[in-house]
Amino acid sequence: MGIKCRSISRGKGSGEVLISNEPLGFLGGVDPTSGEIIEPWHPLKGKNIAGKILVFPNGKGSTVGSYVMLQLAKNGKAPAAIINISAEPIIAVGAIISKIPMVDKPETDIYKILKNGQKVEVDGDKGIIVL
Repeated sequence: MGIKCRSISRGKGSGEVLISNEPLGFLGGVDPTSGEIIEPWHPLKGKNIAGKILVFPNGKGSTVGSYVMLQLAKNGKAPAAIINISAEPIIAVGAIISKIPMVDKPETDIYKILKNGQKVEVDGDKGIIVL
């Protein structure tokens, strides 16, 4: 089964889903050396995004967050792919410069379909989530 989306950043990534209903900011929200979410009140605090299919509604915070994403990629701690409900420029630019596959605007409610730990593939070239 596939879920059609809008392509933001090319490439393919597969792995286990890590999902949040809350926006995520990378500057001050994610440790670029470990991939751990460190934002104190975020529901995923303490979870690691490295190699995961990171699902969250949208980004927030400083434009420097794009460079935190690039540092995560350079350190081998970036997510395998990102799925947003509605991409905003900080996360979109971060995914593109870091070569992290990314999609947004899924045609169905992914919060009713995707679950933490579920294995999926994100195809940023075709704009599809493969279940």
